[in-house]
Amino acid sequence: MEYRKNDIVTLKIEDCGIDGEGIGKADGFTVFVKDAVIGDTVRAKIMKAKKNYGYGRLEEIITPSPDRVEPKCQFARQCGGCQLQALSYEKQLEFKTSKVRGHLERIGGFIDIPMEKILGMEQPFHYRNKAQFPVGKSKDGRIITGFYAGRTHSIIENRDCALGVTRNKEVLDRVIAHMEKFHIQPYDENTGKGLVRHVLIRYGFFTDEMMVCLIINGEKLPGEEALVKSLRQIPETVSVMVNVNKKRNNVILGEKVRLLWGQPYITDKIGEISYQISPLSFFQVNPYQTGRLYGKALEYAQLSGNETVWDLYCGIGTISLFLAQKAKMVRGVEIIPAAIENAKENARLNGFDNTEFFVGKAEEVLPEQFARTGERADVIVVDPPRKGCDETLLSTIIKMQPDRVVYVSCDSATLARDLKYLCERGYELKKVCPVDMFPNTVSVETVVLLSKGEIDSKKVRVEFSLEDMDMSGFQKGATYEQIKAYVLEHTGLKVSSLYISQIKRKCGLDVGQNYNLSKKEDAKVPKCPPEKEAAIRDALKYFQMI
Repeated sequence: MEYRKNDIVTLKIEDCGIDGEGIGKADGFTVFVKDAVIGDTVRAKIMKAKKNYGYGRLEEIITPSPDRVEPKCQFARQCGGCQLQALSYEKQLEFKTSKVRGHLERIGGFIDIPMEKILGMEQPFHYRNKAQFPVGKSKDGRIITGFYAGRTHSIIENRDCALGVTRNKEVLDRVIAHMEKFHIQPYDENTGKGLVRHVLIRYGFFTDEMMVCLIINGEKLPGEEALVKSLRQIPETVSVMVNVNKKRNNVILGEKVRLLWGQPYITDKIGEISYQISPLSFFQVNPYQTGRLYGKALEYAQLSGNETVWDLYCGIGTISLFLAQKAKMVRGVEIIPAAIENAKENARLNGFDNTEFFVGKAEEVLPEQFARTGERADVIVVDPPRKGCDETLLSTIIKMQPDRVVYVSCDSATLARDLKYLCERGYELKKVCPVDMFPNTVSVETVVLLSKGEIDSKKVRVEFSLEDMDMSGFQKGATYEQIKAYVLEHTGLKVSSLYISQIKRKCGLDVGQNYNLSKKEDAKVPKCPPEKEAAIRDALKYFQMI
């Protein structure tokens, strides 16, 4: 049967998509339904229909899933930040385990995966030590703050997020009261006018230190002393800062930070290691699970005290210092200079003299150091961004031949791609452990141990499915096929390589000089339509290419 837009279908939800949407079938026609959970029987209205699949809007839950629960947050469905809050936590863990396993099988080509039980939380709420609240106006002109609704920049008013610390609400109440008193306008993305863009709050779970940083579209905030006085009434406050961002873009933080009062950082701990965290620092948002994540990485590294370890994408040295507890020498690499300064300071803070840190791209620093010194690493640890590792970096790992590679990943799809590359070149997949760093969301971290070995045909298949996306090619960020697959899955639009190259050029990304140009003289080159340009830009942001 052929389904069209506005058709009503009844579905049994049998699976969950990468963004948490329920997946059901009607006569072989696959329908993605936001807010439906595995086990539901629902009635949905088709909002967009393609040949074999479509996207539906939840109209009615006919029979609720036995795993459906009442969301703790009243805004969960509107906000979209907690995609799985209506699903029982036990079922969330099952979904995330299945997600990691599925990517390793379909993209990596692995079978008989040595998967350990996922590390979940006892209390999967109020775990975030960092929150960034956009500030705007309601339709009736009130100053509001909260979170953006899914795939929009419309603010869902909410000062008390169920994932954040309870102190967030008091901070936001005081900031908004200050803005009202001094007639300070929130930033307007459409006009580029207004002052306050975001409120950033960082909280040290093991030190009870709190930082408040206002991101502003200017150099100075009216009534700064009064704001400091108000925020200091919250006992945990140790730092009040402003961050200047005058650019008209979607990047939250600017490069300039000014201290209004207190210290320019907060301190927190993971295990026995203390870290100083500034507004610009990358630090895992779930401190309880971070200790378990890094503990698993340390376990997989199997350090005896005689090893030289390279920690790539080291940030402020979080994993580096965990490893330094048991390694002979740890060398960290990070592209952000301020993060490396933080890493060095954190090493001094904890009394480590067996660490060394380098500023630069991991895919450039590691080959350069290896070519210069020829020194091999006993263990290499990688914790890359969502786009995974550059092929140059993976190639250098193969040349350096470490005994073990520990891969910490926030995206199991690119993890599977990179593991396939390494295991086809002599490494063997030994252990895999998912860690639920972000309960009630679709995200999951994974720690993997690889060790040197021969290529084992029993462990790696030659063929693999392209059901999710074509990961066979490498380039910085993503291949054209990955971008096409992402756009298709998230918007239902098909985009050509020509359109992708056009938008990449617009964004200042490298594109081959003659890529996709017509061979005919005076050929008219079609221009990418606005809706497809928006979808491609979204994909480029997802793969961290822009």
